[in-house]
Amino acid sequence: MNPMTQNTSPRRRRGIEEEEEDYRPRDPGAGAVMRVIVPLQGVVQGRGGVVLGSVIPCALFYLLQLYLRRHRSSSQTRPSQPGSSQPETHPPPSPQRTLSRSPSRPAFVSSRAAQVVGDSPYYLGWKAYQDDPYDAVGNPEGVIQMGLAENQLSLDLIDDWLKSHPEASSFGGADDMSLSIRGIAGYQEYYGMPDLRTAMADFMSDVMKVRFDSSRVILTAGATAAIEMLGFCLAEPGNAFLVPSPYYPGFDRDLNARAGVELVPVPCRSTDNFNVTITALERAFNQTKKKGVTVRALLITNPSNPVGNTLDSNMLTMLLVFAREKNIHLICDEVYAGSVYGSSEFTSIANVLESGEFDKSRVHIIYGASKDLGLPGLRVGVLYSYSDKIMKAAQKLTRFCSVSSQTQRLLIALLSDAEFIQKYMSENRRRLGERFNVLSEGLKNAGITCAKSNGGLFCWVAMPSFMPFFSQKGENILWENLLKEAKISVTPGSACHCIEHGWFRVCFATLSDHDTLVALQRFQKFCETYKRTSQE
Repeated sequence: MNPMTQNTSPRRRRGIEEEEEDYRPRDPGAGAVMRVIVPLQGVVQGRGGVVLGSVIPCALFYLLQLYLRRHRSSSQTRPSQPGSSQPETHPPPSPQRTLSRSPSRPAFVSSRAAQVVGDSPYYLGWKAYQDDPYDAVGNPEGVIQMGLAENQLSLDLIDDWLKSHPEASSFGGADDMSLSIRGIAGYQEYYGMPDLRTAMADFMSDVMKVRFDSSRVILTAGATAAIEMLGFCLAEPGNAFLVPSPYYPGFDRDLNARAGVELVPVPCRSTDNFNVTITALERAFNQTKKKGVTVRALLITNPSNPVGNTLDSNMLTMLLVFAREKNIHLICDEVYAGSVYGSSEFTSIANVLESGEFDKSRVHIIYGASKDLGLPGLRVGVLYSYSDKIMKAAQKLTRFCSVSSQTQRLLIALLSDAEFIQKYMSENRRRLGERFNVLSEGLKNAGITCAKSNGGLFCWVAMPSFMPFFSQKGENILWENLLKEAKISVTPGSACHCIEHGWFRVCFATLSDHDTLVALQRFQKFCETYKRTSQE
């Protein structure tokens, strides 16, 4: 113990001990110095008093610390040249040198983005066409696009109307202030201008033969956005929608990529012309429930894509009963409602709801201008929901997928011309039916069977006899051979989740009359080659 602390009070002793603690070196190199200072402090304190005993040791301590620091710095410096006393200076590392030493690692990308990157044959066929597009003059050996459901058969009618109504597609010359540059350059209601929602409701009423309320029309940037919006509003991520298969391949990406909805195919068979049955629906619902997955909706297309058949009122009533019993929603994609040809009439789910027997709030209709009007590039879709909650939520969500004001202005003018729209729809149906007959007859002559169809922009054809073996792999090989050898892009049934192998969707509304004959010649030659090969 320190001699000064032996004859002091406990309180004074604690103060002296704390003072000694403050002087203990924190630098390990100063330990030897303190072993010299502390005894010296005790000697001085005993002879000269407290002041000298404290000041002298502290002064010696700091002088020794200064000496040690200088000694260390001089020992660490090296001469720049042998025999030179000048220390070598080391400049700080440059930013480039520092960056080159750090390991390069890829930045994070979400698993959702990685999932979207993968493509099915449905999208790969598009890419093959884009890389080598057929042109009757410029590239007659290129790929013919028959995998895209786009209607170009009646674009000449739209073009003629635009030429006679130049004000519809320009910023100037509008008598109505709401359609002038001042009227469309500012912010609008995200879910559509009131005039267009009214015009669209009237148009849908004429097409589907039932009244639609313009206050429930929600405009989106294409029908795809409307479908995704329903996935967001009706289900939690990981919940499921039942979808009769074969179905439109784009549904997988539209509903799963961001909304996280799982699609459960409900197998339909050729013996029923691919119409869904209650037995298949019950089986799919129960199997999904056993897996611990909650079913939130039944999604149907009417007319069917890819088959092209339509659902009558009895079938629609059956689906409404099923949805009520399972307490799920019913989504009806009716984008081909005005593309029905032949003697059959189209029946909308809205017609069946007029009976008043069912809860309308569980029913939602998808429509748009892409198919019936042949204007997919304008990106105008429609969500028509009978649910007030869904309608209010969708109005907010259209902030992310609103339609441009200029596009809305053009459609207001187009749809408001009732005389032209009536003539267009009638002529468009006639052309679709005529093209379907030409294609189905030509394919039949080549040995390819077409399913019974009366709507849409495609034929659903069976080609199992041309497959190397009867399986999905054999179907994929046949699809690749059609693409690489015949230079025809079609959609394989596997992309549509068809349970039967060897079916393909062949679209016919993108080609001219001449190009259709070229495509049929290619089919004929391809089928003859593979028939001969199989016989050998």
